[in-house]
Amino acid sequence: MTKILNVTRDGDGQFQITDQRGKVVEGPFDTNAAAWSALDRIDHETMPGRPRSNKKVLWGKPEKPAKRNRKKAGRRQAAKDDHRMKVNAAKAPGWVRSVAAAKFDPAGERKFRDYKLGTFGAASEVKRIDPATYLAEKAARGE
Repeated sequence: MTKILNVTRDGDGQFQITDQRGKVVEGPFDTNAAAWSALDRIDHETMPGRPRSNKKVLWGKPEKPAKRNRKKAGRRQAAKDDHRMKVNAAKAPGWVRSVAAAKFDPAGERKFRDYKLGTFGAASEVKRIDPATYLAEKAARGE
């Protein structure tokens, strides 16, 4: 037969574990949480199954202890990441690789830009125009 246990509050404001008939099984506890954790312990002791531990619950991912060979592990991880990037880059479609090559090739981009725009700077023909000559030619054309 199974016992039905409840957490109740007594007259002093303390919490206790009672059975169906109102008989105190365990307590008093200062907080409701302490009473419920004791109730869980009682349930796990009476129920067959794997034993439960009384460790605190760590919410989230627990931190790993520091390793002795931290530099070596860091280098190994960096090498793995580098290899993974190369493998993924090799799997990319041809058009993605060509776009990426053009984007990350500043010398090739500069050569294309210079070819497209022509020469500017000190050697440019535009820099050697004399304003007086330009205005005289403009007046002769009738503009």
